[in-house]
Amino acid sequence: MTATVAPTTATTLATPDGPFTALVRDGAVLASGWTDEIADLVALVHPTLRPAAVEPVPTTDGRVADVVAAVTAYYEGDLDAPSHVPVQQASGEFRMHAWDALRAVAPGEPLTYTQYAERAGRPLAVRAAAGACAMNAAALFVPCHRIVRTDGSLGGFRYGLPIKRSLLDREARGAAG
Repeated sequence: MTATVAPTTATTLATPDGPFTALVRDGAVLASGWTDEIADLVALVHPTLRPAAVEPVPTTDGRVADVVAAVTAYYEGDLDAPSHVPVQQASGEFRMHAWDALRAVAPGEPLTYTQYAERAGRPLAVRAAAGACAMNAAALFVPCHRIVRTDGSLGGFRYGLPIKRSLLDREARGAAG
């Protein structure tokens, strides 16, 4: 008997930072980011999880309701909302743990890559921690944008530094107010 894989859906929301698309399977985010290019997100999904097909659905589709609600709530000021949505990613043991550690970084309290490596349990593995950020497919839900360089500069971000700055500024205002 072969296991049936639930269909993967994709939905795109308009946000102040541009279109935001999420790939969702069984209520969990496989990949997400500020793009409307579904194929670009599919390419980020680990091969063991990568969907063979993706069904584009409207934001009103019940299968994406929790994701849409979390992104909407985030942009309305509930900066912690995305942390309540399950994420499904695959990688090695350190990277999986590092992604869990990222989900615990509070909005408005960015960490340096060095601090992030410490939180991930490997204080000397700063490059590996940075690699976990770079390989994160579930942007916003696994908030890699909250990691900055030691000198306070932004470092990198797959969706561009203006979006990273916008997210960090939004979170700084939310944490202060």
